[in-house]
Amino acid sequence: MYPNDGILRRDVFKGVGAVFTASLFTGKIRGANDRVAVGFIGLGAMGSGNLGYAMKVPEAQPVAVCDVYQPHLERAVEAARKRDVQVKAVKDFREIIADRSIDAVCISTPDHWHAYMAVEACKAGKDVFVEKPASKGVEEGLKMVQAARKYNRVVQAGTMQRSGGYFQKAAEIVKSGAIGDITFCHAFQSGRTSRKGFGNPPDSDPPAGLDWDMWLGPAPKVPFNANRWGVKTAGFPTFRYFWDYAGGAMTDWGVHLIDPLHQCFNDVMPLAISANGSKFYVQDNRDTPDTLLATFRYPNFLASYESRTCNPMPMFGPHGSGTSIHGTEGTIIVLRRGCWVIPNEKSSLAPATWEKDPAMSEMNVPHWKNFIACIKSREKPISDIETCVRSSTVCLLANLSMRYKSWLDWDEKNWTVAQDAVKPHLKVPYRSPWKLKV
Repeated sequence: MYPNDGILRRDVFKGVGAVFTASLFTGKIRGANDRVAVGFIGLGAMGSGNLGYAMKVPEAQPVAVCDVYQPHLERAVEAARKRDVQVKAVKDFREIIADRSIDAVCISTPDHWHAYMAVEACKAGKDVFVEKPASKGVEEGLKMVQAARKYNRVVQAGTMQRSGGYFQKAAEIVKSGAIGDITFCHAFQSGRTSRKGFGNPPDSDPPAGLDWDMWLGPAPKVPFNANRWGVKTAGFPTFRYFWDYAGGAMTDWGVHLIDPLHQCFNDVMPLAISANGSKFYVQDNRDTPDTLLATFRYPNFLASYESRTCNPMPMFGPHGSGTSIHGTEGTIIVLRRGCWVIPNEKSSLAPATWEKDPAMSEMNVPHWKNFIACIKSREKPISDIETCVRSSTVCLLANLSMRYKSWLDWDEKNWTVAQDAVKPHLKVPYRSPWKLKV
């Protein structure tokens, strides 16, 4: 899984002691029947979902919620109350991290906060569930892995498809060699947006109950803008379409669609990355493109990712997103609603279909069950942070290739690129007083 003795595996275990089942600070030994106390940081769309999933896992005990937006905080408290769960509500995530009674944290904030909060939680002796993408910058991801290893923490990433039956079936088939030699893979996402997109709201005062400066945190200080914050009455927040906080469709959808390839091919990294994209159609104030095509040269195959948000035509039937793996004997298509094996002409491979199976469709609750079980066993979770860092890094590099108009050669051993002009952009500058330190 870790070729070339890459920097993610080199020297990170030096000085690290044995892995214990006791929290560094609480001193509690977790037995099979003990519940894991979890604090939730960020209660927007993903955070609310994670709180709900965790409450379906008997061994998890939500005890605290945190958000810089008061209405989100109140909504989370009420959601917990309806499940007869009492939680403490705080606005500063540092209270959650400093609370020695809390065993683990769930980080569902905007992307630009993921690395800092995850590293600080590891340093405080807490296990971590952190949403994807793992980080906003390439170097941040490396430090997240280093922190997890240095402090002996279980860190599960939010690439929950790895816990889904369809994706596990696809990986099983690919690894068996049934579809033959593979030289090409394709990930795709399509949809239709209006020309006005999210609109062009002017800068304004933040809404009541929002601590805008804390929401920005290590990101540049800018006036409040409704699209930069992006909380809507429906749908996912639009912060993900601004470079200061995220990476657009490439790191939003792209991580989910490329991660299945990494699951099938043992988390191998590409050797080279090239991408292009632009805002060809929408006229809102987002930074990121509405159309994008990225190509990745892996050691033994090529892979591409396309994002079409101005054309909803599905591929491979009525599906607007998915991942396909093309071999000499046939093709596998996998997405959240199914997995299909399509033989090539004159192939001895038999066609196969898995779909509409409730057990195979489940992802989020099994993902949380895996996280909690690994907290107790101290085993690596199914989406260990290193796997998500690898998938996220591939997408971050595609964005850098596009933004800086450069083919990128990836140096896995040193976790960098060969192109000197792009190297400075692997690191995310933090606004004072925030500093990322393992």
